[in-house]
Amino acid sequence: MYNHALVSVVPVAVNVFVVAVLAQPPVIIQPGAPGEPSKVLTPDQATDLSQVQYTGADIKFMQGMIGHHTQALEMVALLQTRTQNADMKKMAERIRISQEDEIKMMQGWLAHRGQQVPTGKEHHTHAGMLMPGMLTEDEMKQLADRTGVAFDKLFLESMIRHHQGALAMVKDLFAVPGAGQDSDIFAFAADVEADQSAEIARMTAMREELGR
Repeated sequence: MYNHALVSVVPVAVNVFVVAVLAQPPVIIQPGAPGEPSKVLTPDQATDLSQVQYTGADIKFMQGMIGHHTQALEMVALLQTRTQNADMKKMAERIRISQEDEIKMMQGWLAHRGQQVPTGKEHHTHAGMLMPGMLTEDEMKQLADRTGVAFDKLFLESMIRHHQGALAMVKDLFAVPGAGQDSDIFAFAADVEADQSAEIARMTAMREELGR
């Protein structure tokens, strides 16, 4: 038998459901650091973030990473005349190309926002400018004094440490509330995380091949 009472109730129930769904606030998700989960924000938290294009931590990260990348280029320059290993030279060339491009990007990002733009050479005059993983002047001299396989071993060990320092800088950036949410910063930090993690794995394998 056709149930008129049921038919009259169903549209009411559907309408109530639709109203309830529409009344729900939109879910706002903040991307996490590379390798970390995203998190759901409250409307108040999302409003706060929408008003922040970049933070002081973002500026310091970019300024510090310029010096960090510059020293990597200095290490690569030493390699050109101190190794006969073709694989080492290919790896060094990849590092040179990527980090030169990234330095230009970081300097442009800072200049566009009216911030101080480091040359990247500040660590030569201010020891306190060393970022995580960077070599001291004495360590750079030790590297410059070696050649052949002895150089290759120390270079790989030093560059692995250098890259690990960059990963620490990314981790420290995302540990600051609200930092790393600028789209350029987030994309760059994610690239650093992915690229330098892969390079650490390659260099670790190369170092193992050289023996003790």
